[in-house]
Amino acid sequence: MRSDVVVIGAGQAGLSAAYGLRRAGLEPGPGFVVLDREDGPGGAWRHRWPTLRVDRAHGIASLPGLPFEPADRTRPAAEIVPAYFDAYERVFDLQVRRPVRVAAVRSAERGLEVETDAGTWHARALINATGTWTRPFRPRYPGAESFRGRQLHTVDYPGPDEFAGLRVVVVGGGTSAVQLLMEIAPVAAATTWVTRRPPVFHEEPFDEDRGRAVVALVEERVRAGLPPQSVVSVTGLALTPEVRAAQESGVLHRLPMFERITPDGVAWADGTAVGADVILWATGWRAALGHLTPLRLRGRGGGIEVDGTRVVSDPRIHLVGYGPSASTIGANRAGQAAAREVAALLREPAAA
Repeated sequence: MRSDVVVIGAGQAGLSAAYGLRRAGLEPGPGFVVLDREDGPGGAWRHRWPTLRVDRAHGIASLPGLPFEPADRTRPAAEIVPAYFDAYERVFDLQVRRPVRVAAVRSAERGLEVETDAGTWHARALINATGTWTRPFRPRYPGAESFRGRQLHTVDYPGPDEFAGLRVVVVGGGTSAVQLLMEIAPVAAATTWVTRRPPVFHEEPFDEDRGRAVVALVEERVRAGLPPQSVVSVTGLALTPEVRAAQESGVLHRLPMFERITPDGVAWADGTAVGADVILWATGWRAALGHLTPLRLRGRGGGIEVDGTRVVSDPRIHLVGYGPSASTIGANRAGQAAAREVAALLREPAAA
């Protein structure tokens, strides 16, 4: 099978890129193809926990060309956002192919070979929009294998009811950790919040100027070929009325990171220990880029050097939803920027 451009992933970044390719005059099929591993539209939003409502979700932005205007913002994000993505795919006739799992991308004599469980696509350029959801990160701590309770990651979070009457340790300093902790605390026997660094809360609005400043900080790392930090790690935590109330009630009392895990909980170097039935790792994700390994894109710094969305060592490859474009607003801009650059690359005589 052959398409000028293969887009891997149909989340926010992938759909934005596909929209940009459409606007550049490419048609689904010979012009571009979008491959998605999910069974239906919605990307990672399909898997968000059932209690995450649209009005409490962190940063849902409209895709280009079609406003996100749900009638009821109190509905679960796992229902509303996939329905919106489904409508988007139909309105712009993006013809996403799914479920298709990409195994590897290789450099070939006449471009790129994208190997999948549905066959191999031959392309002249690739826009990778695989996000992070499929690569949850759980740090290793001594004694983890001895813990008699249950260990979960945010990706496995089933909702607060399963934690009723249990002692829960939540690990992580991001927005998800705070949201889950506030949900679990009312039903749990006890909660403990643990982070590596003291959390930073802010009251100022996350406006366009602040957004640009945050993206610039993350972009410095990927331009230097270092593994990206998440955008959220740079923005800090929003001090909403709910968060302030949780602080005042003691729910958001933070402890430094423990030294080890014991059979019955966690312990610190000074001998302090906390009993636990559950350890919930709200410790984020890593970029899902394993299928790009054959291209040898990583540099000495451990990351992939990227200029905008273009991989410096291979201009045929663009990464969107990576590093500075990991937020939904950033993903929109990056997807369209990648589409413009790829369309320009296809027009160059050398690309043929």
